[in-house]
Amino acid sequence: MRLDLSDFKLVVCIADAGSITHGARHANLAVGSASERLKRMEEDTGVKLFFRHPRGVSLTEAGEILVRHAREILARQEGLEAELGAYVKGVRGKIRLYANTSAMAEFLPGRLAKWLTEHPNVVIELEERTSADIIYSIRNDITEAGLVSDAVDPGELTTEPIADDRLALIVPRTHPLGHREKVFLSDAVNEPFIGLYPGNALQDHISGHARDLGHPLTYRIRMSSFEGICEMVSSGIGLGIIPVSVAERFSKKMPYLILPLHDKWARRSICICYKSMESLSPAMAGLIEFLKAPDK
Repeated sequence: MRLDLSDFKLVVCIADAGSITHGARHANLAVGSASERLKRMEEDTGVKLFFRHPRGVSLTEAGEILVRHAREILARQEGLEAELGAYVKGVRGKIRLYANTSAMAEFLPGRLAKWLTEHPNVVIELEERTSADIIYSIRNDITEAGLVSDAVDPGELTTEPIADDRLALIVPRTHPLGHREKVFLSDAVNEPFIGLYPGNALQDHISGHARDLGHPLTYRIRMSSFEGICEMVSSGIGLGIIPVSVAERFSKKMPYLILPLHDKWARRSICICYKSMESLSPAMAGLIEFLKAPDK
């Protein structure tokens, strides 16, 4: 039996119309072509599908069986086309996105909420990684794209700045460093610090630069969030280093000074990183275009 989708569509159209002539028209076939195709189908299946009458046709028992299955097959085919079409348009699918700490905390939440609302059939697997880990993962096809700091060399990968991510030292309001015109990490390495938990991407980045200065930071306590750091600093427990945008947001309810760091590594931008637009799935390409657009 060698029936195809065109055959199924024809028998359904003839059955619905009760006429080979009208059924052929609905199937966009000439009457002669439809009659010849129907004859071939009956020869191929070895059964009569329609009774011919002077004013039309009616289904045989075998024809009823074929039409029932034909409707199911055509419905599934339409569903398949709809799902694949949605995938191609980037409105359906699962994508994995890696991001550094700053992007996870400040840049992504509101934007991803808006994008996911507009794309209800897309699932995002979001994971926090260091910028170096993200670049490695993109190179080795573990993930398609990620949000990284421009302080890390992406090599041959494409990077595009999408947000400012400068780091600042936050200190209690009475701290002597508050009078400095410019502040560098080296000015504070001997002070007690409040940090994020070990293994956090941003905290590992900061600790690494302190070690490069020959003065590993001393942490009085590690917190699980930027808000926790801000609260400890405002209580005079120690100093902290967090993104300027985060520091400004929490300063509205906590008393501390914000001192932008002038170290080159602290004057950063968040960048979207990927191999090429051609390498991206439709859903990821759509998300990247959305993230690159100015925030409204």
